Amino acid sequence: MSHFVTIETQIRDAAALADACAELGLTLLPNATARGFSGTTRQGDLVIRLHGPFDIAVNRPSGTGEDAPYTLSTDWWQGHVEKEVGPNYGRLLQLYGVHKTLREARAKRLRVTRRQESDGSIRLTLTPAA
Repeated sequence: MSHFVTIETQIRDAAALADACAELGLTLLPNATARGFSGTTRQGDLVIRLHGPFDIAVNRPSGTGEDAPYTLSTDWWQGHVEKEVGPNYGRLLQLYGVHKTLREARAKRLRVTRRQESDGSIRLTLTPAA
């Protein structure tokens, strides 16, 4: 029996996702197979290769276009994935948001200041470039 769980997200930018993965020390692989409990697997348009025994499959729903958001599917068994990307992908999604904002700000020629808050949140300040 598969333990994979799918959560719909608003991830649309694979490059920003790759940057978030890199910050977490993870690799984003194209067209790969994600590992799950007891040898189960799931094919992914992209796969986030984790250090533990399981991975995250990243897919766009069948029949959707390039602008459709990706879904994330993983096996949450025994907390292996949670240790690396946070509960419900929290750290991964936070860093995706940071890197997506950084990419958009650069495209608009804005300067970004990033600060890690004591509660774990990340504060981004955008200002016009001098």
